[in-house]
Amino acid sequence: MNRATERIESVDLLRGIVMAIMTLDHVRDFFSGAQFGPMDLDHTTSAWFATRWITHFCAPVFVFLAGTGAYLSRRPKPELAKFLVTRGLWLVFLEIAFIRLWWPFSGGVVLQVIWALGWSMVAMAALVFLPLRALAVFALAMIGLHNALDGVHAEALGPFKALWMVAHESGAFSMFGATQIDVGYPLVPWIGVMAAGYAFGALLQGEVAERRRRIAWLGAAVVLLFIVLRAANVYGDPQPWSVQPRGALFTFLSFLKCSKYPPSLLYLAMTLGPALLALSALDRPGLARASVARPFLVLGRVPLFFYLLHLPLLHGAARLVGQNGYDLGTLYVVWIAVLALLYGPCHWFAGVKRRNRSAWLSYL
Repeated sequence: MNRATERIESVDLLRGIVMAIMTLDHVRDFFSGAQFGPMDLDHTTSAWFATRWITHFCAPVFVFLAGTGAYLSRRPKPELAKFLVTRGLWLVFLEIAFIRLWWPFSGGVVLQVIWALGWSMVAMAALVFLPLRALAVFALAMIGLHNALDGVHAEALGPFKALWMVAHESGAFSMFGATQIDVGYPLVPWIGVMAAGYAFGALLQGEVAERRRRIAWLGAAVVLLFIVLRAANVYGDPQPWSVQPRGALFTFLSFLKCSKYPPSLLYLAMTLGPALLALSALDRPGLARASVARPFLVLGRVPLFFYLLHLPLLHGAARLVGQNGYDLGTLYVVWIAVLALLYGPCHWFAGVKRRNRSAWLSYL
């Protein structure tokens, strides 16, 4: 069977949806006029909180589906491992040499999601040789147990401070005496998330109705896990929820405020559970071809190309009209405008990839 015919359009569609949502978060980064953090329960509003919270789905879903895509590629394992190493290192290079230049940060090197995605691919190059069940156990163990290490802090580890930050604790350190390295995305448990996505690919085999049922049950189980563990407030996130003086709504928002850096067990359950339910709902014959779904399908097929375009566009727009200072309604208008402007180039490049099976195109 031709690889082009093996694509599961619901996977591309979900990926495209989270790419669009990601853009909203980045528009907020560049143009927000809020004088408080959107997750700061003492000062935020429900609208600002929701705008930030919905974007929490992006990184976990994208990393998870990258693993799924690796499984569905059907490459022989040696060929797949070679691809994962080379593409992973390419992504790390892009993060350090290109992507960081467009962010509204001052100086230093900021290691973000593309960095984590790249090194997760490099790790997956070895993990794909494990039996699928062993790989799944490894993934679940990394995701489920890494919060047991929350009490270990880099500052107490002396010469191993930088290594621990890269592995598990967000923070900054200096390299070569001057360059500041800011680790936004420690690698644990992102490697486990990608490995879980790879193992999940096996559930996408077979007849559509049956796989939809399996995915829905799995998604519901993960959501239930989140609710039970979060309610217990004893494990799974270093930031317990609490009753808020601003009322029941903000107590509920406290319940949803889970730690992203690094992503806690509960953060991942809160995002991946609903994402699996959404994937089940999207996995319907013909849905991806509906006019309302087509733009997301296009974005989902060229995610890196879109990512590399949208940051310079936002950077340039911020330089042109001024960075920071816009209300939430204006941010949503800018968001829609950015998606509209980039749809044409993405549609063109998706066509190029469809018509041309050159290997180098798989790196964009």
